[in-house]
Formats: sequence, structure tokens, C-alpha cells
Amino acid sequence: QRKRYNENNYMPQEDDWDRDMLLDPAWEKQQRKTFTAWCNSHLRKAGTQIENIEEDFRDGLKLMLLLEVISGERLAKPERGKMRVHKISNVNKALHYITSKGVKLVSIGAEEIVDGNAKMTLGMIWTIILRFAIQDISVEETSAKEGLLLWCQRKTAPYKNVNIQNFHISWKDGLGFCALIHRHRPEMTPDLYLCLSTLLFYHAFSGAQKAETAANRICKVLAVNQENEQLMEDYEKLASDLLEWIRRTIPWLENRAPENTMQAMQQKLEDFRDYRRQHKPPKVQEKCQLEINFNTLQTKLRLSNRPAFMPSEGKMVSDVSNAWGGLEGAEKGYEEWLLNEIRRLERLDHLAEKFRQKAAIHETWTEGKEVMLQARDFETASLSEIKALLKKHEAFESDLAAHQDRVEQIAAIAQELNELDYYDSPSVNARCQNICDQWDALGALTQKRSEALQRTEKLLETIDQLYLEFAKRAAPFNNWMEGAMEDLQDTFIVHTIEEIQGLSTAHEQFKATLPDADKERGAILGIHNEIAKIVATYHVNMAGTNPYTTINPQDINAKWDKVRQLVPQRDQALIEEHARQQNNERLRRQFANQANVIGPWIQTKMEEIGRISIEMHGTLEDQLTHLRQYEKNIVNYKPKIDQLEGDHQLIQEALIFDNKHTNYTMEHIRVGWEQLLTTIARTINEIENQILTRDAKGISQDQMNEFRASFNHFDRVSFTEKRPYREEEVLWGEGLDRFRGEAEFSRIMSIVDPNRVGVVTFQAFIDFMSRETADTDTADQVMASFKVLAGDKNYILADELRRELPPDQAEYCIARMAPYAGPDAIPGALDYMSFSTALYGESDL
Repeated sequence: QRKRYNENNYMPQEDDWDRDMLLDPAWEKQQRKTFTAWCNSHLRKAGTQIENIEEDFRDGLKLMLLLEVISGERLAKPERGKMRVHKISNVNKALHYITSKGVKLVSIGAEEIVDGNAKMTLGMIWTIILRFAIQDISVEETSAKEGLLLWCQRKTAPYKNVNIQNFHISWKDGLGFCALIHRHRPEMTPDLYLCLSTLLFYHAFSGAQKAETAANRICKVLAVNQENEQLMEDYEKLASDLLEWIRRTIPWLENRAPENTMQAMQQKLEDFRDYRRQHKPPKVQEKCQLEINFNTLQTKLRLSNRPAFMPSEGKMVSDVSNAWGGLEGAEKGYEEWLLNEIRRLERLDHLAEKFRQKAAIHETWTEGKEVMLQARDFETASLSEIKALLKKHEAFESDLAAHQDRVEQIAAIAQELNELDYYDSPSVNARCQNICDQWDALGALTQKRSEALQRTEKLLETIDQLYLEFAKRAAPFNNWMEGAMEDLQDTFIVHTIEEIQGLSTAHEQFKATLPDADKERGAILGIHNEIAKIVATYHVNMAGTNPYTTINPQDINAKWDKVRQLVPQRDQALIEEHARQQNNERLRRQFANQANVIGPWIQTKMEEIGRISIEMHGTLEDQLTHLRQYEKNIVNYKPKIDQLEGDHQLIQEALIFDNKHTNYTMEHIRVGWEQLLTTIARTINEIENQILTRDAKGISQDQMNEFRASFNHFDRVSFTEKRPYREEEVLWGEGLDRFRGEAEFSRIMSIVDPNRVGVVTFQAFIDFMSRETADTDTADQVMASFKVLAGDKNYILADELRRELPPDQAEYCIARMAPYAGPDAIPGALDYMSFSTALYGESDL
């Protein structure tokens, strides 16, 4: 099937540019000349050119200019410095642009270009030509490379046993070349083809029998090394991804920007629940898998006699655990902050509503008071009218004093709203300031009018005591009724049954005062009736109104009826709130009943896992099967955790903030459950690693049992905690007397406890014991094998590696072998000795 080329994959792996041709000096010279001419044909458009292709592209400036000319696009601004770091930065910008166009750069790095590596430089130019020149050519609606393949297929079609499908393996048997030569030069004799084939096969298989054993050994060592490197790369990527997720998540959890409404905060709480249910659980599994991968990798390294793997700085398992701890700390603080913010907004809404009610009542009361106090009616009034005005003013002063408490309450509520950072504080402050300013103005006006009436008091002597008495008694009674209406309509917030019972008790006490209040109302109305009788009897010119107060019997009766109407409404509200608190108490007990069972169950399972790790008998496979069944039983308990999560959500939705019936919180249960799953996974991984060690080292089950018995004998507290002197006793007890001596013992402890934490695991113990008696490959053996492939030379050539080893392992060696620098060195000689020692950690690879 013919491959199609696109911007993401226009250069398949099997058609990659053959850099091996550069080993031929004549071919390399021709390539340089051809590629230089091609580059200059584009660079001249920008008024410049190159002379030496590997030298003139080292600073990256002309390379970036070449890409801008052939693509018609602007690249990032280049660095103008002369230092190596500036050159690498420029070349990287060019390579990043090439890869952004879907080009895969195989083994081409900025350092090679800056160092003047001719092979890599020509390879990069060939890749650019493929992407920006050859790719755009089409033959019969195909690309240039596809057209060439089509031409070869048509020319060789008449020849039997010739099947050209690509530019790689289809040419290995030489028949394709012979077919093309015969198609264009049929006069050549068959002997020439036979001679060519004989030379090719003789070159390919000469010396194969001699190198077979050496090649097999190298392949085995390289395969182990490649597998370990892949595991290291997988660990680094998983650790990086997990740390990056933690780095992105913590700022979100640490964001304490408050919201102005309960709805917005409830949305934040819902987002936090989604994070707990959907986003965090997969990351918990990734963290567990990371630790398992790390332990497996270290086991394989020990089994292959390789040094322990040390992750990159900041990506150790302990670094991930510390970052995870920071995440959980931020998570806990974020949840507490959300609940506190909800409480604060709830309190603010209550205070704001209370402020509006009191302010509205006060503003209604003060309406028209300034106009009344500024009136000049006393200047033309009669004596009786002046006396009435004076008494009326005294009644107003009494009413004014009664309202002082409400003004102070309004100011106190406004102050509390400011202290709690209420979002609409400016409007509250403005309204409060207006009330206070108006109150001060009322006080000043009241004082001024009082002084004016006192000046005329000597001229006025008549006053109606009954009107004054009515006013004095009606004003506080009216204020009491207004206060009662405020209290009866006041909203309340409670969180326990005891609190609502306290409100109900206070309400019952209030209802007990109603009979006395009704008597007071009858007395006030009796005063009004007496005034009406006097007016009717003596024909007093009072115009039927009380000159000392605006309160009339109709207002008193209307407010009294309102109070009586509000009482049963308050009763109903208290009953409903009592029912809600009873439901909240039921939710608390429902959650507590489950949590008090699940919490101890998790703790018991944690203790059982610790005992199982020590007390298990039988083969390792039996132990692994038992542990996996145990893990399955634990996972089957998950529905109870989910049910508890549902009850916890109901509690949060009901805004229940405490639970006296249990010491377990949902957070405690979650952490315990996660630790339980992680512990059983780690225990299973330890058994799997022991099986891997046993199979790799050929340890019998009896030997494994003997190792376990010796190990447990010297530490009966915990099978993972070993002090150094106990480890020495174990080794001597196994008959390894050669380990006596401080220096030798220190060497052993550096192997079984490389991190110096004072703990020796059973896995490290059996690794050491098996390795001391096992026969494994050594650096000297690998070195001797390479010497066979090199024909007893102190160096080896790339062609020899490609001839004797599989392609991927040959390229692996070529990429990592240092140039040979001995006195007998020739161009292209590679140092296989340093490479062999590096494989076993005796030098840097």
C-alpha cells in the first residue's frame, strides 16, 4: 500500500536520509558541494551566502535566515552574542521551527550543529530540502519520492522475483539493482551479475561464525541496558507529569479570593467536590504506580548488576511525596476556607437585611421631622395653641430619645459589616452616614425649637394634661409595638436544636407579656376617650386632634392587630426551623454511625496487612494470590465509602459544620482509604519483585524460605526495620564469614542500604545474598567480546558494529562510544573499552 505524505509525516522511517553514505569521502564531498549550492541559491535572495556548510551555520544566524527565505515566515528574534550559549539558542530556534512543521529530527541536536558536526549538519540540510523542496514536487499527483518509487516499480515489473515496495529492504538482495541494470544495459553478461552477487554475499557473511558468540553476549547486555533506560525515561515522564499537575493544582487550592454572594461560593464548593471525586483519584493511582515503577526498576538494575537509578533532581519518590503532602495541606486549608467564607457570607446577608429593616423604619420615622421642627407656627398661635405646641415638643423629645437606641444599633451593624468586609459597604456607609447626619440635625433643630418655645412659655399658661399624658404613654407603647414587630419579623440563624429551643423559649416569654400590654393599650385608649369627652363637654377648640403627638388610637389598634397577626407566623417559623434542625441531627447521626464503623475497619485492615507481610507461608505465587484476593476483598468495600461520601455531601448541602457524634471526618476516611490501597499495592509489588529476583537468580523455594527465616529471626518487631549489627549477624549466620571486618561490612551496608536510612528490606537482603553467589556478566567479559568483533584491535569501527550487531543496538553503541585516542587510532575509531566499563557503572557513559 502506497504511503501518502502530509505535513505531520512526510518522511517515513524506512525512507530516512541515509547518513551512512557520509562515511565515503567522495560522497561526502559531493553532498557538501550540492547542499552548499542549494543553500546559496536561496541565501542570495537575502544578499548573503555560505562558503563552508558546517562552519557557516554554527552560530545559527544564517540557518535562521535560510528558513525565513524558503518558508516566507518570520522566525523568533536571534541572539547576537558570540558565546556558545547564544549559538545554541539560535540553532534551537531554527530546529524548533522545523519540528513545528511536522518534521521529525532523528538524533540531530543544536550542540552537534554548533560543534561543526558535518554528518549532522548535512543531515539537517537534507531534512530541510525534503520538507521545503522535494515534498512540494509532484509526479502524476504524487510526491517526488513516491514518483521515483513508481518509476522503479514500472522498470522492474517484467522481472520475476523482483518486488520493489520501498527504498530500504526491497534492495537488500541486489535483484532490484540487477533488474534496473539489465533493463537499460541488456548486453551485460550473466557472469558479471554472478560475480557481483558473490562479492556481496562474501562480504556480508565473512567472519560471521567467529563473531556469533560475541555478538550474542553484547546483544544481551545492550538489551538489558536499553530496557532499563526506557524504564528510567518512563519514570521521569510520570514523575514530571505528576509534579506538574501538583504545581498547577496547588495555586488553585491556595487561591483565597473571596466571592460576594452565597451562590458564587456554593459554586466554588461544587468545583472542589468535582476535584475530589473526578480529578484527584486518578492522580492517587498515578502516584502509587510511580512508586511501584521505581521499585521495579531498582530491582531490575540490581538483578542486571547495574548501579541504582537516581532520578533527576527534584523528581525523587520523596520529592513527589513531599509535593503530594503540600497538595493535601493546601486542599485541607482550602476546604476550611470555603466553609468559613460561607459562614461569613451567611452572617453578612443576615446583618445586611437587619440593617435595611432598621434603616427603613428609622427613615420612615424621621420623614417630615425636620420640616416640623423648622415650622414657625408658634409665632401666630393663641395661648392655648402655644401651650399645646410646647407640650407636643416635649413629647417629641421623649420620642427622639426612644429612637436613640435604634440609631446606635444601625451604626453598630454598619460597623460590623465593615469589619466583616461586606462587598456593598460603600452604600451601607453612605446610608448610615445620612442617618447619623440627619439625627444630628434633628437634635440641633429640637434644641433650637425648645429654646423658642421656652421663651414664649411665660405668655402661655394653658395646657391639656390629658393630651400630654396620652402622648407620653402612647409614644413608648407605640415604640414597644414597633420593636415587637421588628423582633417578630427578624430573621434568625441557628445550627443546633438547643439554639432553636432557646428562641422558642424567648418567644413564649414574649407572648406571656401580651396580656399586660393589652391592659396598657386599654389605658391609653381610655385617656383618648376622656379627652374626647372633655372636648365635647367644654367645646375646646382642638380640631379633634392631639397637639402633642401624631399617634392616634387607629394607629395603636392597627399596630396591635399587626403584632397579634405576627405572633402565629413566628410560631410557624420556629416550628419549621425546629423540624429542619431535627433533620440535621438525623443526618449527623446517620454519617456518624457509618464513619464509626468504616474508620476502625480501615485501621484493622492496615494492621492485618502488616501482620500478613510477616506471617505469610507457602510459595511466593501462593502469597501473591492470597494478597491479590485480599486486595479484591478490600476493593469490594468501596461502595460503603461511596455511600459515606453521599451522606457527607448531604451534610454539606445542609450547611452542617460540626458533628459531636463522631471523631471521624470525611477527610480522615479518604486519607485512610487511600493509604490502605497504597499499602496493599506496595506489599503485592514486593512479592512480585521477590518472584522476579528468585527467577532471575535461580533461587529455590527452600532457599527463599531459609532467607526469610534468617531475616525474621533477627528482627521480630518489623520485617522492614533492621539495625546494622543485626544484618551482620544474619550474614554470619548464613555462613558468609568473609564479611567479617569493619571495612567489608561498611561496603555491604552501602549496597543493601545505599541511602543510609538505617533500614534494610528483605528485598535488598535477598538481592545481596543471591548476587554474591551468582555468575553474571562483567565489564571484562563484554570488553573481550568487543575485541573479538574488532579483530583483536584496541578500537572498533562503526562499520564493524553495523556488520556484527542488529541495527538498533549497533546505532546505540555508535552514539555512546567515545572516539578512540590511542597511538594506533585511525579516523572513525571508537573506544569500546571505556564503553564496556560504563555499562557497569565503573565510568561515565
